[in-house]
Amino acid sequence: MLNIDMRKIYNFYPVEPAPAPDDLPKAGDLYYECLDCTGIISSVPRIQSACTCGNLTGNGGETVIKDPARVRVVRGKLK
Repeated sequence: MLNIDMRKIYNFYPVEPAPAPDDLPKAGDLYYECLDCTGIISSVPRIQSACTCGNLTGNGGETVIKDPARVRVVRGKLK
């Protein structure tokens, strides 16, 4: 698994209004930010990804979220 700091590549902006934790959207420009460790992964990760604390993991276009209430949906824009 690669350890890439997504903040060096993208600027992130919270999605407003914030979606409900039980209905998080997925799209190519949407990312999930873990509120516990501040890790960011794509909402549709194509490579193996995980935040530091393990709340967010993903691979093959699927994301697993242990605690959706501790996730913020953000939109990424290239710097």
